Order: sequence, then C-alpha cells, then structure tokens
Amino acid sequence: MTLSITSAFDSGNIRVLSINETTGGYSADLEIVTDHQSDFYQWFHFRVAGAAGKDVTLRIVNCGGSAYPNGWEAYKARISDDRENWLLADTSYADGVLTIQVSPDANALWVAYFAPYSMERHHDLVAWAASQSGVELHELGTTLDGQPLDLLTLGEGEKQVWLYARQHPGESMAEWWMEGAIERLCDEEDAVARLLRQKATFHIVPNMNPDGSRRGHLRTNAVGVNLNREWHEPSMERSPEVFLIRAAMDATGVDFAMDVHGDEAIAAVFLAGFEGIPSITDRQVGLYRQYRDTLAARTPDFQTKLGYVEAGEGKANLAMSTNQLAERFGAVSMTLEMPFKDNDDLPDADFGWSPARSAQLGKDCLAVLAEMIDEI
Repeated sequence: MTLSITSAFDSGNIRVLSINETTGGYSADLEIVTDHQSDFYQWFHFRVAGAAGKDVTLRIVNCGGSAYPNGWEAYKARISDDRENWLLADTSYADGVLTIQVSPDANALWVAYFAPYSMERHHDLVAWAASQSGVELHELGTTLDGQPLDLLTLGEGEKQVWLYARQHPGESMAEWWMEGAIERLCDEEDAVARLLRQKATFHIVPNMNPDGSRRGHLRTNAVGVNLNREWHEPSMERSPEVFLIRAAMDATGVDFAMDVHGDEAIAAVFLAGFEGIPSITDRQVGLYRQYRDTLAARTPDFQTKLGYVEAGEGKANLAMSTNQLAERFGAVSMTLEMPFKDNDDLPDADFGWSPARSAQLGKDCLAVLAEMIDEI
C-alpha cells in the first residue's frame, strides 16, 4: 500500500504537492487552500492513509503567508486515528514551513489544525437538543449553499440571552464550547440551568457559518465574506447568516450576548468587550468587567492579563457583532476567545487545549451568568 493523502470530506482542506518514499517511510509536501473567493487560509484537515508502522513527515510549505503566521510558533497539530480522541502531534515551524512528524499505528490517520466539529455532529447536536423538554428549533433561513441556519430557543425568563458561535468556521473549538453549554442548559437536574431558564430566554446559534464549516474555510462564508465584519449592514446576497440572525435579534431584543471564537496566536482564554462604542454606559462596562473578573475567579482556564488592545473612545468597529449589539441594544456583549495552541497557564502535554476543555468552559460560563443574571 502506498501513502495517500486526501481532504475530500466535510471540513477537509489540503492540497498535495508531492509524496516521496524515504528510508522507513514517506515525506509529503502540502499546502493549505485559501477560503473560496478570499485570501484567508490557516485551517487544515486531511487524512493520511497507508502509513501504518511508517515514519511520515508532513510539510505544509505555505504557512508563512497564512492569515496569522504568528499562530504557528509553539503550535502543535492535532492527530486522531478514531476521529474522537485528538492528540498533539510532534510539530515544528521554521522558515514558513510547518513540519508534522507522525508514525501511525493504523492505516488511517486524521490530521487537523484543531479537533474538527463536523456538520454531521452539528446536526446530531441540534437533533438531540430539539428533543429535550422546553427546547424549540427554528430554521431562520438557508445559507448561500442551501444549508439550514439553526436557532435553538429555551427558557421562560424576561432576560434575552444570545449565544452564537463559529462566525469564523475554522474556529471549531467554538462549537465544542456550544456543545457543553447546550448540554448543561438542557439538564433538568442542574441548578444553574434551572435558574437560568427561569430568569432568561436563551437564543442559541451553535454554528453561524455552516457553509464555511463544510467547505473547510478558516474565516469566511461561501462567497469569501468575513461574517464578523458585516453586522453594520448585512445583506442576503453577501451575508445572509448575519442578516437573518440580526433580524431575529431585533425581534427579541438582546440583554446579554456572547460571540464564541478561537484565537490563532494567543495561548490563553480571554474576553474582548465593546470599548469605544459611541453610546457606551458605565452600567454596561461595569457588568462586562464583573462577568470577566468573576469568570477569572471561577475557572483557572480563564485569565485577564492577555488579550486584545481595547479600542479608543468612539473608535469601536460597529461592523463586528460584539460592538454592534452593545450599541444597538445597550447589551452586555462580549467575544470569548479560546486558543488553537495550548493554554500556557495550564498546559496539557497530550491534548493541549481540547474539545473537553472547550465544553467545560461553556458550562463554566453559564455558571457565572447565573450569578449575575438579575443584574444584566
């Protein structure tokens, strides 16, 4: 059996340049494919077949020109032979080339930028959640590729809480976070979930960008549009995902919102707020900081030292969802970022930042919201 490398599946992305036999194994030169109609690229996901018992060197040669080249320093790829458990691979980066060394035990090994969250798993999550007591599934519309845009609604309270993830489809840890949050909210014996569902109505979009997710994009939808730069003026032609969700938000109002993401370069979990919006209030800022600081006190996986530079007065980009919602509704809104790298505060030599930690963080974020839901 000779070595085969393919990405012709849900969320797959790689282009094979060459495969060569070496002493004891194989070497392959690869490159990441750009998002359709876009220059963005960083996400990869492919299968290596026919290499059981062999040493394989995988060289992704175009990483120097990727969207976030600083993201490759101290980064380790994820590998899995069962697509359930994703381990850190022996990975190095130099001169624009990411080198991944693997020695598969089986004749099929999957390699990815982060543990993928497939559209099939998304539909399983939606189907399970929609079957739980008090949960309603709404199809807000369809995407440019014709996929459904799913919204889950639950709770009876007056406070309107919006949780949404994967505006940037390659940030798959965001939907692992969603899985944890949804599981907790659907647990009828969980006191946090019972309190939140009594006090608030939750509107949850587990995946805002199904087209980019299926296509194996890093950052854009089917026509190369970055959804998180569309919130000021979305359209059905360019960004139906934002257009439909913002319209639903206009119908309900928004008191609290969390936009869930992953960050390529910063090896930590952190929040970004809405500093710099024109109508910012002391109440909004105070509640945002209270949430941020309480989360830091509750889970060692979250910190406040590292993060993005805050926008200056009046300088907020209202095309981004967190800023737009804070300005539009007076909401307490925020962007949660998780690492593609490990969490340097609590490193894990086997798994790094993982699906399990992302899901647990989703549950922890809800617990903090429960502490202050009356004040939101």
